[in-house]
This record gives sequence, structure tokens and C-alpha cells, in this order.
Amino acid sequence: MPDFALAAEPYRRELLAHCYRMLGSVHEAEDLVQETLVRAWKAWPRYDPARASVRTWLYRIATNACLTALEGRARRPLPSGLGRPSDDPAAPLTPSFEIPWLQPFPDARSDDPGRGTLRLALLAAMQQLPPKQRAVLILRDVLEFSAAEVAGFLGTTPAAVNSALQRARAGLGGVTVEEVAEPADAAVAAVLDRYVAAFERADVAGLVELLADDVVMEMPPVPLWFRGRADYGRFLERLFAMRGPDWRMTRTTANGQPALVAYCRDDAGVYRLHTLQVFTVAKAGVAHNVVFADPAVLALFDLPAAQPAARASDGRP
Repeated sequence: MPDFALAAEPYRRELLAHCYRMLGSVHEAEDLVQETLVRAWKAWPRYDPARASVRTWLYRIATNACLTALEGRARRPLPSGLGRPSDDPAAPLTPSFEIPWLQPFPDARSDDPGRGTLRLALLAAMQQLPPKQRAVLILRDVLEFSAAEVAGFLGTTPAAVNSALQRARAGLGGVTVEEVAEPADAAVAAVLDRYVAAFERADVAGLVELLADDVVMEMPPVPLWFRGRADYGRFLERLFAMRGPDWRMTRTTANGQPALVAYCRDDAGVYRLHTLQVFTVAKAGVAHNVVFADPAVLALFDLPAAQPAARASDGRP
């Protein structure tokens, strides 16, 4: 029998992605991965390689740990899952920390075998499903375990798994597991380059030019969200009036999507961390921007809290 740590450690990062899909929270997923490994370590003397690979065995333990953790818990939504869009870009920006919001996932923290299936829109749709349907959908359509394997995970029959899978697919509301086609990476990068340039000079008209007609902006933990270029633009006008016109942005990725980190200049001339913005870019332009401002969420990405007061290349005071 190989050493447990050597056998299990290669799967830690992909188990984190799996638990995150189930729970919608990076913090809770980390706890569940640790719980999975503790359970597996205790059961290691009874592990039978003739019955399942180490990877399959660990996924079974992780899935059941997640299902136990989800008992009695509320789903994790985005603001767009809670009601109609706001038509008032001047509405109060009051956070609702009592809502367990869907968190973004730092791409650097996972080896994800279900590439393209961590997208925020898909995760938000999965959160609408009952936990067992969510587990079946992830195990079958994302991780491609067989119906018989999933039945073994959940203590049920392949027929019951296939039935649950059909209900889960129907419950996604038109969002599919397959990755939505986007322009080539170069096209996405070009849109983001223009977005960064316009944002850093507080050019609302230039930003609006880059938006799809039915673009969505949402800002958890604030429960407001906006649809359409006009309201998106009016909200940006409000933002720049409140925070000033001097910004910097840096690049990162989250949930397999392009993301930007916004820094706003304070009265001392230092650029302070403001938000993480996760984008969906379609052929028509920016189609969705989920803006995260919760410090606990920003901490997941190990972002610098500030940028220097001036960059040698930009000549700013």
C-alpha cells in the first residue's frame, strides 16, 4: 500500500474545484477538502484499489462531505438571481452581508479537470439545483464519471442517477455545462485593453462603446444589479463622481474568465485596492461584469492592498 499523502496529495487542487462547485464558497471548499483528506486518511487501511482508483475514492468521500455540509444551508446567489434589475443607478449601495453570496474562484488555486465549467453564470445556475441534483450534474457532465460510479457514490441506482441528471439539466434554465464560445483570446484581450484604458481615464463614453446592448453589471455584497448599456454607463458616471477620475487596473483571472483589479487613488496619491471585476466577453462586447468588493473575497486573490503613488512610465504626480 503506498503512503497516503503521496497517493492523495496530487488530487487536492482538483478536489478544491469540485467542492467549490458544490458549495459556491472557496472558504468552505477549503474546509471540506481538509475534511475529505482527514476522512480518507482514517479510512486508508481499508481502501481497496481493486474497487476504485484513489481519485474516484476521494471524489466519493468529498461529494458526500459536501452533501452533508449543504444540509439546511441556503444557496449562494449572485444579485441577478434575487429579482429584477434596478432602474436607478443612484440607488443606495447598501451591502447585504447576511446573504451567503457566490464567491469567485482564483484560477491559480486549482488544477481543474472540468475546464470551462467554473464560470460564474454556470455556478449561479447550479446553485438553484437541489444538492443531490447538483452533485449528479457535476459528477456526470463535468467530471464524466459513469452513471454506475455516481450511483455508487450516492448509494442509489444508475437509473435514479440518469433521472436526476435529466432534472438537473432542465433546472439550469438554459445555461449549459459546455463552455460558451467566446472570441479568440486575442479579441478578448483587445477588448480588455480598451476597457482598461477607458476606465483609467474615467471615460464613460469609451467604456459604453465596449458593452453589449444587454450587458449585466452586479456587485455582491450589494444586492443591486443593472442591465443594459445606459444604466451601466450611468452607474459608472456615479462611481467616478464619488471616487474621482484617477484609477489603475491590473489583470488576473477568476473562474476561467478574464478579470481586472481596480485601484482608486486616495487623497494621499496612493492607489488603494477597490474591486475585483470578473468579465464575460462576447462577440458583441462585454456581456457581464461581476464586481466583487468584499474584503474577505478580495483576500482570496492575494492582491496588493495598494499601488505606488506614481509609476515611472506614466508621469503621474
